[in-house]
Formats: sequence, C-alpha cells, structure tokens
Amino acid sequence: MADGEPSGAYREFKALVEAADRKFARARDLPLYGGGDHHSRKAFKAYTRLWRLQQDRRRDLVAAGLRRWEIGEVASRIGQLYYARYLRTAEPRSLVGAYVFYEAIYSRGYFAAPANANASAAAGGGAKHQGLLIRYKELRFIARFLVVAMLMRRAEAVDHLVARLRSLVQESKSAYPKTNFKEWKQVLQELERFLKADGAYKGSRSLRYDNLFDSYASNLASIARFHSKRVLKLKEAVLTSYHRNEVKFTELTLDTFRMLQSLEWEPTGSYQIAVKELTENGTMSDQSGPSGLIDIHLSTEISDGNLPSNPQRAIIYHPTVSHLIAVLATICEELSQDSILLIYISASGLADQNAYQKYASSSTSRSRPASAFLIDKPNSHASSDDHVWLGPRGNGGPNNLYPEDLIPFTRYPLFLVIDSENSHAFKAGHT
Repeated sequence: MADGEPSGAYREFKALVEAADRKFARARDLPLYGGGDHHSRKAFKAYTRLWRLQQDRRRDLVAAGLRRWEIGEVASRIGQLYYARYLRTAEPRSLVGAYVFYEAIYSRGYFAAPANANASAAAGGGAKHQGLLIRYKELRFIARFLVVAMLMRRAEAVDHLVARLRSLVQESKSAYPKTNFKEWKQVLQELERFLKADGAYKGSRSLRYDNLFDSYASNLASIARFHSKRVLKLKEAVLTSYHRNEVKFTELTLDTFRMLQSLEWEPTGSYQIAVKELTENGTMSDQSGPSGLIDIHLSTEISDGNLPSNPQRAIIYHPTVSHLIAVLATICEELSQDSILLIYISASGLADQNAYQKYASSSTSRSRPASAFLIDKPNSHASSDDHVWLGPRGNGGPNNLYPEDLIPFTRYPLFLVIDSENSHAFKAGHT
C-alpha cells in the first residue's frame, strides 16, 4: 500500500460527502407531494456510492482518521431518505429500510460518546465544541428513530429509545452546563404526552387494514357490481390537523399518526433484519470498527400482489388555509380520472373567542379574505359553526376554512373526512 493512499481515499470520501450533502439538501427542501422525486433518487445514488466506498476502503479510511460519527452521519442520511420515500410513496419496504439503518446506527453506537468524553467536555476549544455537535446529532437521530419505531409498532424499541433519550438529555446538561437544552426537555414532554395518549400501541392490533381480519365476504358482491360500472381507486390522501396544545411528536400529530396507519394495508409478509460487520476474509469482526455492512433481507415479500398499493399521502403540519388549498390544487393537477382523493382535516371549530368576536363585529361590511374561492352567500361568515379553524392562538377569520373553499375540488372523486365539532357544516346539502 502506498504511503499516500489512505489520505487519498479520505479525500475522495470527503469530496463524495460534500456532493451527497448538496443533493440531500435539495431533496429535503422539496415537499413530499407532487414532483421532485428525482432529487431523492439522486441523493440515494450519491449516498449509496459513499456507503460502498467506506465499505471497500475501510482500513484506509480508518488509518486516515475516519471517525465513527462520520459513518453514522452517512447511515443516518440514508435512513432519512428511506423515511422520506415512505412518506411520499407509502411503500412498506421504505419504512423497513429506515428502521434497518437506524437500528444499526443505534446498536453500534456511531454517535455515542467515546470513553474519554468527560475529559473532552472538560477541555476547552475545538474538542468541546465538536463533542457538543455530535451530541446534538445523537439527540436528533434518536428522535427520528423513535418516529420510525412507533410507526412499525416496535413497543420494546420505543420504550428503550425513550429511556435513552431521557438519560441523554440529563447527561448533556451535566456535560455541557453552559448550553441550554430546554428545547430537548420540551421534546421529552411532548413525547411522554404522545405515548400516553397513544398508549394502546403496546400489544394491540395495528391500525392498518388487515385483509385477514377486516374483510367481509358479504360485501364482495356489492363491490363487484360497483366496479363493473367504474373502477375508482384511492390513490392520494391529504392529512392535516391543527389544534391548540395539540398532542404531537416532532411534526407528527396524534391524529395524522393514526390516519397515516389507517390508510395502509397490513403487510402480509414477514421480514428479517440482518446487520453484519464483515472483514475482508468474510469472518465476523467486533463492533469497534467505524463501518459495517448493512443488508436488508426480506424472508417474503412485504407487499402482497393481491392487495392494492397504499395511497400516497401528503402530511401537512399546521398549514394556513391558503397553503392547504395550494397543496390540494397541486395534487389534483396530477390526479388521474380513476383516482379518489381523500382529504382528512382535524381542526377545531372554535377560534380564540376575543379574536372571533372582533372579526365578526366588522365582517358584515367586508368580504371574507380566508376563502380562496369565494361564493356569494349572504352572511356566510357571520356564523361560528360553519367552518373549521386553522391558525395560531389569537387569530380568527383569515384562518377559517369554509365548505365552499373545497367546492372546486369536488370536480374530482373526493372523500372528505372532517374531524371537528363543526363537521356538520361540511355535509352535502348543508351549505
């Protein structure tokens, strides 16, 4: 081996990291609906090449100074791309892929502090700053892993990760006393509240539709007669919720978390996760090395060819009325004639009372600015029970979503679910 080869391999690795990070940033900034999937594919290709390089040139890279957290960062990005693909396409394989990479990162401790972490934290300068950056990476990684584990209903893994996140926040406060970890204390509070509200995740049946338990043979004849006239398939779904003091974890609210699963078929196959670290001669090595081979082995197909594919979902976190309507318009542009669009909106019908009274007292002399598609309807905005409210505390009328705002989208096959005390306003014939 030439003397300059290790440093050359490391320079190649760093150059590929920079190129992959740029592609990842472009893919991350795009919404998970409409076009843009080609950016995700480019990022996948870049990180796959990077991952293979660190496998093939592992010894050279380690000799040149490759650190464990750098490999963890690459694997974490691949996991994030898998999860984003799952949100975009609803493919079970993508969710499994995210879990495989996250589980490997966690089990190998890629972001874990080394044995001399306390000495590094006590030291000044760059070592302490570097340790703090890696600690933040680990905290964010565990939060992402928790979301995937909850979606896969891995109760034991969720309990373990919650305990680890709690202890890690406490360790961080002690190791870096001058750093404010208040936001992570809030994350823990949100997580505990979320798991308490969704306590049924332990040992209960999945919310996903199971062809074995949820099919009714008596309905098949009626379905066949309906399909003989026109075959419609649920292809797209828009899920959103907006409540004050909403139960949520990260940007996944409890309502959208449950609906997300309810719109999926329960995988009929089983999968086996194999995470192996091999040396060049094929024997198992210990876990002290910075790299490893991560394989996904599916013992049977996760998806069943006899079942329909899961509908694609757009999960919109706390949108404004105009943003929600823009998303619906974008999705409808690409909706095929045989497709059904499902819209799920969970929101309160009661805005801040002071703001609402102020708005209502002056609204009789002006048009309502909230609606993107105004329809003449005398005093339609004067009632407090004819809309749902999408907005922050203390803001009223402009954040009201009215039934007539959704009328343009009824030109497409539409399935509307309004989870609100004012849902009656959206019934056919009510407006």
